Amino acid sequence: MRVTSDVPSPAAAARRAQIVSAAIDTIAEYGYMGSSFAKIAKTAGISSTRLISYHFDNKNDLMLAVIDHIITAAEEYMNPRIMAESDYWARISTYIRSNMEYLVEHTVQLRALLEINYNAQTPDGEPLLTTAYADPAVETLEQVLRAGQAAGEFADFDVHVMAVTLRAAIDTAGIRYANGLEPDPAAYTHRLVELFGRSMLRRDDPRNGEPFNPEARQ
Repeated sequence: MRVTSDVPSPAAAARRAQIVSAAIDTIAEYGYMGSSFAKIAKTAGISSTRLISYHFDNKNDLMLAVIDHIITAAEEYMNPRIMAESDYWARISTYIRSNMEYLVEHTVQLRALLEINYNAQTPDGEPLLTTAYADPAVETLEQVLRAGQAAGEFADFDVHVMAVTLRAAIDTAGIRYANGLEPDPAAYTHRLVELFGRSMLRRDDPRNGEPFNPEARQ
């Protein structure tokens, strides 16, 4: 059974990180179903699967650590850029652009995340990824959208529907890119920004309907 501690030792934290990194690479290469503890151990360069079982109770426990690692890395990449913006639409447009850029720049993590999303399930048969993380992501977007409406920057729309739609649009774009169906993700990103600008901004906002100019944001 995995030994737990509120504060793992540096050696234990390093070993867990090594295993998580190896799991990401293994899943990206062999798929979720083909990623046994034996293959992950081989990728990690460790002698026995017992070292994995020491740190993780089972495969789902390891998958949750993989998901958390990828999501946290994405947040660390995105959040400083988002919070540097002074208005709500700039934060949403930067959210779209930075999320898409992260997916494009981290294709191994993206493939691993998609494999987990398609195949890993909770004991109740629910998708492991969406059960653990989909709602918090949508709730965070809803908070920004509500604040933008309260400030008079955004039009009147259902914030839940808008947040779910935005999250789904980014996720679908990531899936298309990972499957080789989106040859120009930068152009796709610009179109997403334009589309959601038209949907979110007030009609009298001069930014509504204007094509997105990436050079203007640099």
